[in-house]
Amino acid sequence: MSTPVAVLIGSPGAGKTTVGRALADRIGVDLLDTDLEIEARAGKPVADIFIEDGEPAFRALERAVVAEALSGWPGVVSVGGGAVLDPGTAAALRDHHVVYLQVEFADAAKRVGLDTPRPLLAGNPRAKLKRLLEERLPVYEGLASVTVPTSGYHPEEIVDVIVAGLPERRERAL
Repeated sequence: MSTPVAVLIGSPGAGKTTVGRALADRIGVDLLDTDLEIEARAGKPVADIFIEDGEPAFRALERAVVAEALSGWPGVVSVGGGAVLDPGTAAALRDHHVVYLQVEFADAAKRVGLDTPRPLLAGNPRAKLKRLLEERLPVYEGLASVTVPTSGYHPEEIVDVIVAGLPERRERAL
């Protein structure tokens, strides 16, 4: 049974999908983006799952997809920003190399595109994104094996930092 090389966590706009693709390409593995996998299984976008089925249904599907990925995916896993709030998911993440992609609010707001449909940001997206970042920060930091800032950096620069810190790289260097 394989486990992920690295698991990327962070808020919306942190760069989990972009950096995840670049990292997977760099080290020659596949990326599993759990939000994309959820959409594939549900046959609809995450926003539609929230609206049509409700957040509890989305979170149940998310829990299952993340659990499968953590127990058997041999590449890079990128998990949705809220997945870490589930106690079971948080506990499972403690057994993995977790990379917290830290992003400043202004960059997150630009990257997220506050006019795109994100259910948790409905209403006042800037205020909700700011609150979401503040609420989740201690969770992200507590789960992280390593924290990598993304604001002001090109994805390839971020990948350089992640690759240098991968556990197998450190073991080979010793």
